[in-house]
Amino acid sequence: MKRTFSGDEFDTNGDGVGSSSSQIIDIAKKSRSEPALPSRVVHLRNIEASDFEVIQLGVPFGRVTNFLNLKKKSQAFLEFDSTESAKQMVEYLTSMPTMFSGRQVFAQYSNHGELRTDPTNRTNQQAHAALAQATDLYETAQKGGPNCVLRLTIINMLYPVTIDVLHQIFSKFGTVLKIITFTKNEKFQALIQLKDPNAATQAKVQLHGQNIYNGCCTLQIEYSKLFSLTVKYNNDKSRDYTNPTLPSNEGNMSQQPELERMHSNSGLLPLQRSTSNDDYRYDYYNASAAIRGRPPSTSGMAQGYDMSANTSHLMSSLPPASAAYNPMVGASASPYGHPYGSNHPPPPPPPQSMHGLPPGHLQAHQQQNPHMMSVQNGPVILVSNLNEDMTTPESLFTLFGVYGDVHRVKILFNKKDSALIQFATPQQAAVAHQNLDHVTMFGKSIRVSFSKHQFVQMPKDGSSDMGLTKDFTNSPLHRFKKPGSKNYNNIFPPGTVLHLSNIPTETGEDEIQNIFSQYGTIKRFKFFEKDRKMALIEMDTIEQAIAALINTHNYRLADSMHLRVSFSKSKL
Repeated sequence: MKRTFSGDEFDTNGDGVGSSSSQIIDIAKKSRSEPALPSRVVHLRNIEASDFEVIQLGVPFGRVTNFLNLKKKSQAFLEFDSTESAKQMVEYLTSMPTMFSGRQVFAQYSNHGELRTDPTNRTNQQAHAALAQATDLYETAQKGGPNCVLRLTIINMLYPVTIDVLHQIFSKFGTVLKIITFTKNEKFQALIQLKDPNAATQAKVQLHGQNIYNGCCTLQIEYSKLFSLTVKYNNDKSRDYTNPTLPSNEGNMSQQPELERMHSNSGLLPLQRSTSNDDYRYDYYNASAAIRGRPPSTSGMAQGYDMSANTSHLMSSLPPASAAYNPMVGASASPYGHPYGSNHPPPPPPPQSMHGLPPGHLQAHQQQNPHMMSVQNGPVILVSNLNEDMTTPESLFTLFGVYGDVHRVKILFNKKDSALIQFATPQQAAVAHQNLDHVTMFGKSIRVSFSKHQFVQMPKDGSSDMGLTKDFTNSPLHRFKKPGSKNYNNIFPPGTVLHLSNIPTETGEDEIQNIFSQYGTIKRFKFFEKDRKMALIEMDTIEQAIAALINTHNYRLADSMHLRVSFSKSKL
């Protein structure tokens, strides 16, 4: 049994080239050198994906009527019902480079006007089943329906909760189509669209009031007023699992403004189906409690999901994270494989719920969320070999505060080249030790070690230690006090490049360079193109960057604008 493409024969499983392999090689070479005229067939190159994933690339642009996936050649062909749909796909993938499983996919028009396949061929029948499945999933995601979207708020959020964690939890109840996360009223919230209302109802009934981790990150779930979600970007804040062609828009604004608009009026009614078309996304309907229906029995719960009274948090009842639950790893075995590869690994549970995760999984995620790693030390560290003439409690608070919330600092009275620093948590102390041990501060290579003390003692009432001990517990400059703060995801070791934020619009490059030039040689400076309140500045050495951060963080640039400085992983 053969699959036929414009007279060329392929093997039965569609993975390789049959007797006409030389013709196919010629077609591939010709397509690279001679641009074809627009046609309904799009030729994709440098793609390694399953049949389902190939179709997912095409359905956002129009109705896909046929396809061919040449896996061994890393090529595929998509036939649309119109040339206009094919044109949209080619133009989009040309102007917006799309990565799939770590490889950039190239699109161009095929020299052939249609794909001719044998409908009686079993392989072709399986391919068309995948086509129907992918098309139905995408259309369902676009239309949505009542009670398909859940709005959740996480309270007592002691640890970051990412899209991948939410996907892993809610996938136990049904197919998760889209997720959008955002912060409102200083609370982490998310909108999750499932394929059908029964799955959403089961998730709401079973998960409301449950802790994601031991004693914290409690879920509060309600039905959203939306019928479906409109996702613009696939990144760590939003995800459309039915459309892998969306850009990541890394570093740009999120969908927060649109979400604020959608939910700014508490009196808005839930969404309804439009009277003019089949788009559920923007219309409202008059709904009573009866319309929402009665929660179904939990007897239909997916096997293996244990919600017994002995389970104190959700992550303990979930299996180890795998490609099937993590669309960001780009695993071709999963129908929800994501094109951005392993650049965005999911975070680990906190120390209390580390069991059940493989060591490699744990190590990878500790690097992304270091405040969540399991440690044996206490919250106090000892810093030695300090520059006695230049080091103050404030300078130590500023530098070490990059890696955790410093509560107290004590420079030892009889040994002023040493100091004790108390952090909010042992994990923060461990992060500071990991990043600052052996760095050069004020001309001296400092040593950072763990202390046996569990807290730093303040001077007794009435006594003075010459200002060597300071309490910063209530400082407004703590970077990690706010639950779900983006600072958790921006912890980097000292480097020559500094990230500047909260810059007044009237402050120019010359003024900033004048400030930083006091602490070393400036090699490069650059404002962010889309947000002039932020900039990157590169110093000549790491020691100079450290000195600049200590002296310029919280520097007053305007009446109510204070500069924020941190280390950056970016390069200028």
